[in-house]
Amino acid sequence: MKSTDVVVLGAGIVGVSAALHLQARGRAVALIDRAGAAGQETSFGNAGLIERSSLIPYLFPRDPMKLIKYALNLLPEAHYHLSALPAVGPWLLRYWRESAPARVERNIEARRPLIENSLSEHEALIQQAGAGELLRKNGWIKLFRSEETLAVGFADAERLRGYGLHIDSLDSAGVAALEPDLAPIAGGIHYRDTAAIVDPAALSKAYADMFLSRGGQLLAGDARSLSQEPDGRWRVATAEGPLVAGAAAVALGPWSDAVYAPLGYRIPLGWKRGYHMHYAARDGARLNHPILDADVGYLLAPMRRGVRLTSGAEFARRDAPPTPTQIEICEPTARRLFPLAERLDPEPWRGARPCLPDMLPIVGPAPRHKGLWFDFGHAHHGLTLGPVTGRLLAELMTGETPFIDPTPYRADRF
Repeated sequence: MKSTDVVVLGAGIVGVSAALHLQARGRAVALIDRAGAAGQETSFGNAGLIERSSLIPYLFPRDPMKLIKYALNLLPEAHYHLSALPAVGPWLLRYWRESAPARVERNIEARRPLIENSLSEHEALIQQAGAGELLRKNGWIKLFRSEETLAVGFADAERLRGYGLHIDSLDSAGVAALEPDLAPIAGGIHYRDTAAIVDPAALSKAYADMFLSRGGQLLAGDARSLSQEPDGRWRVATAEGPLVAGAAAVALGPWSDAVYAPLGYRIPLGWKRGYHMHYAARDGARLNHPILDADVGYLLAPMRRGVRLTSGAEFARRDAPPTPTQIEICEPTARRLFPLAERLDPEPWRGARPCLPDMLPIVGPAPRHKGLWFDFGHAHHGLTLGPVTGRLLAELMTGETPFIDPTPYRADRF
C-alpha cells in the first residue's frame, strides 16, 4: 500500500494550486482525479478571467420585474429547469437571503483579501511554471446597450474605484477605440486590473506539470472511496491501488458533496451550470479583450482556440443532460455585436460552478474529522481564486500563520 503526507482530491485549478502550495512547504502530495489528468472538468470551460476587480459578488436579483422574467425563463442570462426546482429551490432561497444588502457588505469585506491577492498569487505560479504566454493583462470590458443601464454601470464602477481599482468609463467612441470590430454600442466599463488566460485548461496543465516535475503524484482514482483508517490516516482507492495519507483535502468543486455528505456534513453547496462554444472570426476581425454583453447576459473572450462564447447561469440538476438553450439564444445577438464565423466545437461544452449561498468558498479544516480539509465552493471565481485559497489552505494545514484571516471561509459558518 502506498502512502503520502497529503492527498488532494480533485485536479482542477483549485486542487492543483493547493497541491503546489503544500508541496512548496515540504509535504509529499498526491493529486487524485477521476480523469487522471488536470483541468478536465469545471476548470476546462470558463471565461478565462482572473477577476481582480470583482469585489462585489454575483447576487440574487431583487427587482420584482426581473424576478418575474426569470420565473418565465425570459432572460438569457439565467435559465432553470422546472423539474429541478424541488432540488435547487431551497438553495436558491438561501442565496436570495445572502444577497440582502446588509449581508452583501459583509461578504464584500470577506472576499476582498482573496480578490486583492488573486492576481499576484497567479503571477508567482505562472512565472515558476513558465506559462507567461497564457496571461494577458489588458483587463476586460463590460458593455451596455442603453443609457439607462450604462448609468447603473458607471455608478457600480465609481463604487469600485473606492477600493483603489483602475477603471475607465467609456462612451460609444471609447469602446470603439479599444474594440474597433464591435458594432456600435452605448458604452462600457474597462476594468483594467483584471487579467485573462487564453487557455484555462492549459494553465491547469502547466501547474500540474510543474507539480509533477517537483516530485508530486497525479493518479486516477475515486474520491468517493475516501475513508478514515483506525489510526486516523485517510485512505482512497486509485488505479494503482490503495493510497493512505496523513491528511486529505477535498477540492472537488461541485462534486465535493460526494465526499463530505457521507461523512455527515450538511453544507449548502449548490451549482450554476454553464456552457461555452468557440467560433472563428470573419474577415480578419479581432477581439482584443474579453467583453461582457451585460444587458443580454453572455461573454465573448479571445482564446487560443477562437472566440469563446460563455453563457450565464443554468439552474438544473448537476448531472442532468445538457440543455444549451442560452448558447442558442445568445449566439445570434453575439453575431450582430462581433463578426463571428463558423462554430469550432462539435457541441457546446457544459460545466458547473460550485456555489455557497454567500458566494464565498469554504477553506479550512473539517469541523469533526482530524486531518480532513476543505477547499471548494469558489462560485464564479474558481480560476481567479485557486492559487490564493491554495496558499491559505497550505498555511493552515502546515501550521503557518495565515497571510489573511481564514474565519470568513470556515466550514461551520452556516
